[in-house]
Amino acid sequence: MSTNPLPTSLYESLLLKLVTILELTQNSEGIVTPQAKQALLQATNDFKNAINQAKDLAAGLPGGEMLVQDQDEVIEMLEKLRDGKREQLAQFAAKALVSGGQSVSDNKMEIDSMASTPFHE
Repeated sequence: MSTNPLPTSLYESLLLKLVTILELTQNSEGIVTPQAKQALLQATNDFKNAINQAKDLAAGLPGGEMLVQDQDEVIEMLEKLRDGKREQLAQFAAKALVSGGQSVSDNKMEIDSMASTPFHE
């Protein structure tokens, strides 16, 4: 059983923590009493700690960065795909010029189902 590396409950609680801060600042008493000031300080610290924890968890997620070797492989695969598409386009253009006045329904062409599939060795 895999564990979720990003606990959604932490992120869901951020809004509630912010609402608590807003409620404390909008209270009819304001923040003039020592108890109100303490409650606001506690709420803002709680929110700040949760934000920092959420940032740390998000920054620690695996993935997102590719090694240079992986980037080179992806680039090579995309270049092969591009070259194959260019060749198909050239073949299509040549067939269109040769067929001349034939209608599209008269022109029998094969559809390559692998045309958009990357080449793997």
